[in-house]
Amino acid sequence: MSQEQSPQNPLQGMGIMAGAMVVLPAMDAIAKYMATFEAMSPGQVTFYRFFFQVACTLPILFAVFRWKALSAKRPWMNLLRGALHGAASLLFFVAVKYMPLADVFAIYFVEPFMLTALSALFLGDTVGWRRWMAIVVGFGGAMIVIQPSYEIFGLKALLPVCCAFLFSLYLFLNRAIGEADSPLTMQTMAGIGGTLFMGAALLGGNALAIPDFEMSLPSSTLGLFLLLILGTISGYAHMLVVKAFRLAPLSLLAPFQYFEIISATVLGYALFDDFPNFSKWIGIFIIVASGLFIIWRERVQSRSLKSSETPA
Repeated sequence: MSQEQSPQNPLQGMGIMAGAMVVLPAMDAIAKYMATFEAMSPGQVTFYRFFFQVACTLPILFAVFRWKALSAKRPWMNLLRGALHGAASLLFFVAVKYMPLADVFAIYFVEPFMLTALSALFLGDTVGWRRWMAIVVGFGGAMIVIQPSYEIFGLKALLPVCCAFLFSLYLFLNRAIGEADSPLTMQTMAGIGGTLFMGAALLGGNALAIPDFEMSLPSSTLGLFLLLILGTISGYAHMLVVKAFRLAPLSLLAPFQYFEIISATVLGYALFDDFPNFSKWIGIFIIVASGLFIIWRERVQSRSLKSSETPA
C-alpha cells in the first residue's frame, strides 16, 4: 500500500480482483436485508456504511502511516469524490430495497458506457464509431432489464441509472486527479467525505419526513454485526481493488467487474428468492457483451498507440 509503484503481477492482480468482485455484492445484500428484515432506512444504512468504513480502517491506517493517511494534496477534490460515492451508494441502496439485486446490478452496469462517453467529451479521449455503437447497444440492453421493472416499481427502476451516472463522475474525478495523492489517502478521504455527506443528507431527509431517510439505531445485535461487516467490506474490499490495479493493467481487470452480477444473482436467489427471468438475462447478456467489446476496443487502441510511438 505504499506510494511506490508495485511490481506488475497480472495473475495475482486478476485473482485479487476476482475475489473482491465476488465479495462486494455482499454489501448490497446486507443493505437489502437491513431494509427488508430490520426495517432500517436506506439513508441510515448508507450512513453506517461510510461511518463504519472509516471506523474500521482509520485506526489501522494511522497505526501504519500516521498522519500520511490524511495528507492529501487535493483534499477538497477527494472529499467531493466521497460525496459522489455517498450519493451513488444511497441511490443503489434505495434501489435494492425495492428491486431484485441482479436487476439493480445489471442496470447499474451502464456505468462503463457513461464513463467512456464522459472521457470522450471532457478529457478528449478518442472513441471511435464502434465503441459509440456499443454504448448505444449497451443502453438498449439496460432498457430490456428496466422495462418490466419499471412496470412494477415505477421511477425507482431508474435509480440504478442515476447511481451509475454519479459513480461514473466519481471515477471520472479519479482520472482527473491522477496521481496527485496515493490510493490509500484517496480511499480514506473518500470515506470521510461520504460520511459527512450522508450525515447531512440523513438529517435533511429525516427533517422532511422522507421514509427512506428515517434515522434509527440497529434494532438487534445481528443488525449491528451486519453493519460492522458492511463497513469492513466497504473499506478493505475497495483497497483490494486498488491493489489489483497496481498489479495488473486496467484492460485486463475490467472484465472481472461483471463477476458482481453472478455474485448478486446467487445472493439474491439464496436470501430473497429473486431470480432474473429470461428477458432480463437477454438484457444482462447484451450489457455485458457491449461492455466487454468497449474494453477490448480500448485495449486494441492502446496497443496501436504504443506501436505508433515506438521508433522504427
